[in-house]
Amino acid sequence: MKKIFISSDHAGYKLKEDIKVYLKKRNYNFTDLGPINDNRVDYPDFAHKVAKKVKINRNHLGILVCGSGMGMNIAANRHKNIRAAQCFNLKSTKLSRLHNDANIITLGSRLLKKKNVMNMINIFLKTKFEGGRHLKRIKKI
Repeated sequence: MKKIFISSDHAGYKLKEDIKVYLKKRNYNFTDLGPINDNRVDYPDFAHKVAKKVKINRNHLGILVCGSGMGMNIAANRHKNIRAAQCFNLKSTKLSRLHNDANIITLGSRLLKKKNVMNMINIFLKTKFEGGRHLKRIKKI
């Protein structure tokens, strides 16, 4: 079964909480790895928590939220076998899964509208990796 791990920093906390409501309503199996409030935290600490959980099992996926999405993306991609994709719209989200087999989506709470984020989460969780010519490229990472 697909397990989802979610985390944020202080700037992404509110959006993370909104995403959790969305996931709960759709009966997704998810674990919140923090933080538990919007007090200032260091985003790499939370990106590393999610990346470590996601790389344990090929079926695990992650959602990371910070102000821009960039910091979380950089930190998560330091881990072997993690393909974190900073997504900006529906198309970038879909392609991140289809062509790159992204296993973590990173989102910028200061850059995205809540409605768009929920649609992006839906696409990220439902889109399957295309494989084929893309698999060869993934193996080169």
